[in-house]
Amino acid sequence: MWIGISIGILLFVFTGLFVIISDRENKGLMHFLLGLFMTVCVPKTVLALTLFLGDIFRLITFLFKKISPASSGEKKFLPDRRKAVSTIGLGLASIPFLSVTEGIAWGKFDFRVRKISLSFPDLPDEFDGYKIAQISDTHLGSFNLEDYDKVSNGIKLLNEQSPDLFFFTGDSVNNYADEMKPWLPLLKTIKAKDGKYSILGNHDYGIYAFGGDDITSQQKNIENINRYHDEIGWKLLQNESVKIEKGGQFLNVIGVKNWGAGGHFPKDGDLDMAAQNIPDGEFNILLSHDPSHFDEKVKVFPKKIHLTLSGHTHGMQFGIEIPGIIKWSPVRYRYPKWAGLYQDNGRFLYVNRGFGYIGFPGRVGIWPEITVIELKKT
Repeated sequence: MWIGISIGILLFVFTGLFVIISDRENKGLMHFLLGLFMTVCVPKTVLALTLFLGDIFRLITFLFKKISPASSGEKKFLPDRRKAVSTIGLGLASIPFLSVTEGIAWGKFDFRVRKISLSFPDLPDEFDGYKIAQISDTHLGSFNLEDYDKVSNGIKLLNEQSPDLFFFTGDSVNNYADEMKPWLPLLKTIKAKDGKYSILGNHDYGIYAFGGDDITSQQKNIENINRYHDEIGWKLLQNESVKIEKGGQFLNVIGVKNWGAGGHFPKDGDLDMAAQNIPDGEFNILLSHDPSHFDEKVKVFPKKIHLTLSGHTHGMQFGIEIPGIIKWSPVRYRYPKWAGLYQDNGRFLYVNRGFGYIGFPGRVGIWPEITVIELKKT
């Protein structure tokens, strides 16, 4: 019976997902289906694996007894051992069940500030101690207006950092630019002394709603994203750069359109175009949504990109992070650089874990992030 229930739930989930493919605006159904899958199927999988391992152990014990018959006392012990294995399995299964439930109810609003300090020998002196704040992947179409105060707490936490510069690294929305509308007054409250800059992510194109070949609708969506970003004071960089001046010295902020490895993500990011007016030897920060861009293009780009800021992965909204002990998420098998700080070829990449969520309506172990980076002169 329990196997039948599990199969029925899986069929229900997958059938519902096919419905969502033709109805991208039905976020309630998507959240329900993926929440159901995570709270029911994942714990049952853990239980099944535990019982399976117990069965393997019993099989080995049985074969051993065929060779060396066990005493009657050992035979009495086996039923108790079976019960112990079942109890252990239920205990282990309760961990993902409770974690997923907590992640849906509270984890997606458990905003965390992650602070790091990066040192560079060629940082202009005037920018020693300069503070950058980054958020990414707000996916505003996933939030409900009833949660306005909870989202507002994240923005307040961001403003408490008093950054010199604010960067947003893509995926404002899930599909449609108008998903930003209810949140514009809140986003407008974000403060940064020297400006606020943003870029596009793959979801900002609207390709998952309009289709990859509908270039006209994609462009219209991007134009609306640009208009909304302008309304809240975010300068959307589309394969271009700006100079940030301080005390007669400056650094360059480069922003590219989306560039993702693989065949299913836009490759509109043009680093050559974006950096064409930047002389060699200047200090450069790049905003590029997809971290795969770093390994494929950025780390070997002729002009040195000192720091790249990305997002995109969300840390899959599911994983385990204990500083100094373990850092793991299934997304690492798709993106080797999936969360936090990386260094390669003398250049830094920071991958933000995302501010919002999409699909699964929660976060387990990978909390929504506000990144604060202090630049230091060595």
